[in-house]
Amino acid sequence: MNTDLNLARNHAFQLSHTLMVPVTLFWSGNEFGVLPSDELDDGEVETIAEFDPFAYGPAH
Repeated sequence: MNTDLNLARNHAFQLSHTLMVPVTLFWSGNEFGVLPSDELDDGEVETIAEFDPFAYGPAH
């Protein structure tokens, strides 16, 4: 868990591309967290963003 949104967002983006699975950046209590989207129950946390490595074309 992390309290810095920019750092958490960067880690979520990198994790989605490393694992090649969609990940969700969420807020729980007073910290941010990141989990693969299929492992997260939406009722438990407040979703900030979802990063999908397949949503964009290949890097140029």
